[in-house]
Amino acid sequence: MAVTDDLACAPLDALKGVGPALAVKLARLGLKSQQDLLFHLPLRYQDRTRVSPIGTLRHSDHAVIEGEIELADVHLGRRRSLMVRIADGSGALFLRFFYFNRAQQKAFAKGARLRAYGEVRRGAHTLEMVHPEYRLLGEGQETQVEEALTPIYPATEGVGQTQLRRLIDQMLERIRDTPPRELLPPGLLPPGLPTLAEALQLLHHPPPETSLQALEAGSHPAIQRLALEELLAHQLALRHTRHQLQALRAPLLAGDGLLVRAFLAALPFPLTGAQQRVSAEIARDLATPRPMLRLVQGDVGSGKTVVAALAALRAIESGYQAALMAPTELLAEQHFRNLSAWFEPLGLRVAWLAGSLKGRKRRDMLEHTALGTAKLVVGTHALFQPEVRFRKLGLVMVDEQHRFGVEQRLALKEKGVEDDSHPHQLTLTATPIPRTLYMTAYADLDLSIIDELPPGRTPVETVVIPEGRRMEVVARVRAQCREGRQAYWVCPLISESDVLTCQAAEETSTILAQELPELCVGLIHGRMKAAQKDAVMAEFKRGALDLLVATTVIEVGVDVPNASLMIIENAERLGLAQLHQLRGRVGRGAEKSSCVLLYAAPLSAIAKERLHVMRETNDGFVIAQRDHDLRGPGELLGTRQTGLLALKVADLQRDADLVERLATIAEGVEQRYPELVEPLQVRWIGAAERYVGV
Repeated sequence: MAVTDDLACAPLDALKGVGPALAVKLARLGLKSQQDLLFHLPLRYQDRTRVSPIGTLRHSDHAVIEGEIELADVHLGRRRSLMVRIADGSGALFLRFFYFNRAQQKAFAKGARLRAYGEVRRGAHTLEMVHPEYRLLGEGQETQVEEALTPIYPATEGVGQTQLRRLIDQMLERIRDTPPRELLPPGLLPPGLPTLAEALQLLHHPPPETSLQALEAGSHPAIQRLALEELLAHQLALRHTRHQLQALRAPLLAGDGLLVRAFLAALPFPLTGAQQRVSAEIARDLATPRPMLRLVQGDVGSGKTVVAALAALRAIESGYQAALMAPTELLAEQHFRNLSAWFEPLGLRVAWLAGSLKGRKRRDMLEHTALGTAKLVVGTHALFQPEVRFRKLGLVMVDEQHRFGVEQRLALKEKGVEDDSHPHQLTLTATPIPRTLYMTAYADLDLSIIDELPPGRTPVETVVIPEGRRMEVVARVRAQCREGRQAYWVCPLISESDVLTCQAAEETSTILAQELPELCVGLIHGRMKAAQKDAVMAEFKRGALDLLVATTVIEVGVDVPNASLMIIENAERLGLAQLHQLRGRVGRGAEKSSCVLLYAAPLSAIAKERLHVMRETNDGFVIAQRDHDLRGPGELLGTRQTGLLALKVADLQRDADLVERLATIAEGVEQRYPELVEPLQVRWIGAAERYVGV
């Protein structure tokens, strides 16, 4: 039997019924080749393989029924509707139509037989189906039930289920005679999994005996077969990137240790054991002639900035520049202030680049960066703009990399490529990454974990309070500030509009100033100019403000040890990772600190779970795992911008056991079947591969 592996290149317009207009609509679904269509899997299934007796039906069932029409009348209630009563001897129900015409009404003649499919709902007097699919049956006519479960596909305007089924059926007919190329060698497949062709046939046309529960849970062997292949493709892409990196040259950043020793001697605190261990791992990488690609993971307040500073000093000692990119101006400013305070006494210039920097100051910073007189350059996405040139960039550091699109990270990394020498790369994150996610998404990176907080940090007590008790929270703020401490009051995003969010923060600030006239209340939000934000933050840091009302712009980078109370309004609207980051703004000193999560009822099940987790633990790793379970990896990694790890079939929580086997299977493919590596990547990843490892 012949096989084909060119479906990825086969155009859709070669299929019957696909013209230019339909091809454009299909492209909106990401369907551009015949292979895309074949791998366009159902969201769910309907069981139309048997006719159910009406008397056995229950609310929320989806069923095929067949019976005799007893009456058809127009009901004039709150909404005019056509009510058709049908019975089959075991019971009766109504079909309700809100949209109908006279001809349709006339066709529902008493005594006629009818078959319908729909969802069963409770009506005013009995069960009913609203706008079911139906067919009138002629005298003595019998229609066959479906032979397989009916697939329901992701669709778009202008492309309905019938059209998608017809096109996919054409593809299934083709692969019966010419199966798609098998890219998983039998010797490496876990036992019990079907071939690719068998898996695709079953998933598009499941036999009646197929377990709907197994399909919906993703545990069916056919789904596991495709999930394994997809995960393997990503794993191979990451390993390929790692092999490529190991073949590249990078500058040796060993240094003489003078700046590092002077820096450590000037620090007012000793490094934790975890900071020392991670710094040593980075130093070993920098002293090799291949590019470092290391991820430093550490919870809020674990001291990642000090570790980054030590890495930058090793680059500077070796005659190179370092760059640190942060996702927001506020976080970049915080890094700039901290690093300037540490580096300037050592005689090192730190440059600052952000979108808000204009005129002469911007020209000066660009000049110092290009000449190399700025040894460390800190900034936002402005760092990768074309006019930014480095003299000799040896180390690129990215903080909270999942907040950047891969194109942005790639642009910064490529600024350091010179004479076939590539910069070392260090990624920092305060978002702990679950093991399965690391093994799948970051398998090309070496991982360092700062798993120890500096001494003197006290755990933050978290309480969850309904907004109806808001005045109790206001009283708590008053009591804390009277004792000489400070507080944050955060107003999260209330819509997709920054303007509305900032207006909400301004209104909250005004109201709190009226309710707490004895306190100095400040305001900071994302639409303020950088100089304004700087001034407000400076006032808060020196204690001139008691209470700071803010949007989530303060999520990362703000360090005020005297602030011991965090209030988060509408906490139910935020994800676990963001709540944990905000809570990390307090508990940075020796004082006992608290976080109050104000919520508006009613709460969804996910919101309840998030608030429960926040109340139960301060452990960032536990929180990250629960966030991952609740939301999946997309938001954590920023994959909406990347296209990479936007998994089509696999699920990292559900398929954790497959993830654990990936490294062994990938190694087997590389060693024994290297010719399969590229086809696997083309099938599942395509052009996204160039972004792996960025």
